[in-house]
Amino acid sequence: MIEIKNVTKKYGNNVALKNVSFTVNDGEIFAFIGHNGAGKTTLIKAIVGIHTFDEGDILINGKSILKDPIDCKKDMAFVPDNPELYEHMKAIDFINFICDIYEVPQEVREENITKYAKMFEIEENLNDTIDSFSHGMKQKVALISALAHDPKVLIMDEPFVGLDPKAVFDVKEVMNKMVEEGKIIFFSTHILDVAEKLCSRVAIIKKGELLKVGSMKEIKGDKSLEKVFLELEGD
Repeated sequence: MIEIKNVTKKYGNNVALKNVSFTVNDGEIFAFIGHNGAGKTTLIKAIVGIHTFDEGDILINGKSILKDPIDCKKDMAFVPDNPELYEHMKAIDFINFICDIYEVPQEVREENITKYAKMFEIEENLNDTIDSFSHGMKQKVALISALAHDPKVLIMDEPFVGLDPKAVFDVKEVMNKMVEEGKIIFFSTHILDVAEKLCSRVAIIKKGELLKVGSMKEIKGDKSLEKVFLELEGD
């Protein structure tokens, strides 16, 4: 479970997040949506321990990201919108480096790396250096690195940007399988029709304030998620 409790984040006089609270339950795919600059990435980076915040707390499976950041991060994987990888490394070396950090046993990592590299069709590129890859290829390396240690909580910021249609389909299949196992998927996206079809719950943020949070049915009613979002953005 992810528990976001009254989180406020300021940059000088600018309030990026204002008293944000909601919960993401085990076995959920949860969409976090809002316009550019609404606070999505700020909150995501706070959840994964990259950004500090001024007030409140964030709990990952009952542990505080402020008080127990290492234990929290052991349960999580994070895929940013712009993968920041060590580009001088070969893809396989980078993935193994992440597996080393998470202490993934050799047999488990080999099985998972093989499975996901084949799924994302980059098995023939694993020995190439990352600086030779397109954005989409880098995104696939970031995804494999995140999935190889079988996280309980997967956090993604715009995960479908730059991916080809097959990879988008494969990522959605992986997400569905993970939630069947009781894991958590929390991601931001601008692709609202994907969120509507894929997610069980959703939160909408605007200018750092939470506008709506609830089940997809509760939020959109008889409308499309896109229409509800545009109406809230226009208020």
